[in-house]
Amino acid sequence: MVAHLVRLKLTLLRNGFKRSPWQLVGVILGGLYAIGVLALLIAGLFFLSYTEPEMARMVVVLGGSAAFLGWALIPMMATGVDMTLDPARFVTYAVPMRQLLLGLAIGGLVGIPGVVTLVAALGQAAAWWQHPVALVAAVLCAVIATLTCVVLSRVTTSASTTLASSRRFKDLSGVIGIIPLVLLGPIMIGITEGFRSSQDFLPSLAEGLAWSPLGAVWAVPGDLALGNWGAAAARLLIAVAFLAVMAWLWKLSLARALVTPPYNAVSRKAGGKLGWFSRMPGTPAGAVAARALIYWFKDPRYGASLVSIPLIPVAVFFGLSQTGDFTFMLWLGPMIAFLLSFGISADIAYDNTAFALHVSTGVSGRDDRIGRAVACAVIALPATVVLTVLPFVFIGEWHLLAPVSGVALGVLLTGLGLSSVVSARYTYNVPLPGESPFKTPPGSTARMMLVQLGGLGVLVLLSLPELVLALIGVFTGDALWGWLALLVGVVLGAVLLVVGIVLGGRWYDRRAPELLQAVAKNK
Repeated sequence: MVAHLVRLKLTLLRNGFKRSPWQLVGVILGGLYAIGVLALLIAGLFFLSYTEPEMARMVVVLGGSAAFLGWALIPMMATGVDMTLDPARFVTYAVPMRQLLLGLAIGGLVGIPGVVTLVAALGQAAAWWQHPVALVAAVLCAVIATLTCVVLSRVTTSASTTLASSRRFKDLSGVIGIIPLVLLGPIMIGITEGFRSSQDFLPSLAEGLAWSPLGAVWAVPGDLALGNWGAAAARLLIAVAFLAVMAWLWKLSLARALVTPPYNAVSRKAGGKLGWFSRMPGTPAGAVAARALIYWFKDPRYGASLVSIPLIPVAVFFGLSQTGDFTFMLWLGPMIAFLLSFGISADIAYDNTAFALHVSTGVSGRDDRIGRAVACAVIALPATVVLTVLPFVFIGEWHLLAPVSGVALGVLLTGLGLSSVVSARYTYNVPLPGESPFKTPPGSTARMMLVQLGGLGVLVLLSLPELVLALIGVFTGDALWGWLALLVGVVLGAVLLVVGIVLGGRWYDRRAPELLQAVAKNK
């Protein structure tokens, strides 16, 4: 049964390659990237062997503890990620628990993350090649550490099976998960400042982690190299005990998940409230706008963009705080307009099979394009205006408000028009409804990058007239150029918006069946 589960994992991966050649390309590129990272990592570990054992021990403990945290937290933060050996899939099969545990554990190593972790764990032995006893212990500890990583991920996956079945939990976790990604810069700045303020912080942290389940297994080779045999034995005992406890918890949570599978309760809501449909005009375009606005406020794939709106100014502020010059904050409005206006470039792809509603009811391309653009503008226009004006309140420089506003409004209107064309002409696989916005569907990476980067490049070119006028006004100080940038941005942006809706509508009318067929494949 264990071999059968491993073959099942390999078969699913192989079938994924047959489904789309782009997935094979993505795996090859991911493998090459992983090889490059591993080469740098192992080279760094090798050079650590020429430093003091205390330094090598500190680096290995910190890096290994971070790996444990990653394997434990990522399955919970990215609940929408497809797992080919998800425990919930074995509810109807009477697989013996011991064989199921072992098969899932070995199957967790099949794939780029598992292989990278195993090779990296074995590679840390390179830091101890000058100490034979520590070298042998490092290989043994690498096996224990790798098994612990897999078991940790399975514990969190099995424990969250019930929560993962809840649509509300999926939506909330998918939206919240974007916060640490957007604030990664401020977080790194804070950590860096903490390191600078306390030179003893890292050694103290590593010493504390070495006595915790996260870092105990990684500290054993270093202790042996330093001659601390008693500490090494104690930490090895902690590591083995931690692995045993995690395996036991995994067995309990898996048994409960298999015996009592998650149940989705059906909630009832009072009728009579139409929400956005009651606020929009009773026209086809109004109906499309109302439906799209429901997506913006209910779908985590759109919600991630809404959450990032207030976080981007925070990230920019912390980035500029290192230099003390906050002038760049004045361009927050154009930045938000640039990001949000192109956010509907994959609207039809996000519809998935629900796009059949538009095709079957005969919604015209013009109405579909107008509705989606209006829905995005309801959110993007206020956000752009507020983030364009707000920095001037704190920084001043009010003479730059006209050129910056011209760029912001021009980019917003132009981006909505361009997105109306792109979403009707180019589609690619996106996360399915209800899935995590972080998921990357098989075979979509290359096409998605081409469409997104190409579209953003075209948006920059189309916005050059108002941008050039604005820059001339900024550098010359002549207010006339700023007002010209505002006029050109609004007028040219409006024209390009109309052109985009017309052209996108024509492509939509001509390709509606092909669009439905394309988005329905991603199931």
